Amino acid sequence: MSDREATIAELRARVSAFTEERDWARFHSPKNLSMSIAIEAAELMEEFQWLTGEESRAALEDATKRAQVVAELADVLIYCLDMANVLGVDISTAIADKLAENARKYPADEYRGRF
Repeated sequence: MSDREATIAELRARVSAFTEERDWARFHSPKNLSMSIAIEAAELMEEFQWLTGEESRAALEDATKRAQVVAELADVLIYCLDMANVLGVDISTAIADKLAENARKYPADEYRGRF
């Protein structure tokens, strides 16, 4: 299933089914899920630890390294989708709202090319 084929709703349903099949929902409190997101994000960061920006880009040319990075990114996203399920958050609305807020906070003509 590719991004062009899947919807967020379908991915959320798959994550929910995976969790339910294992009777893990009782462990997936907002606290535990937020901690799991942070832990998995740290594992993703670890893949690039001590590399320069350029080295981090070059590292992805190695198939094994790229596969590990993709797996860690998937773990982060799975927990994020599970958190959205638990909180009852519409992800598309949340992202659209946050992008609009960020656009007001960081106007492109003022922040283009700088942090």
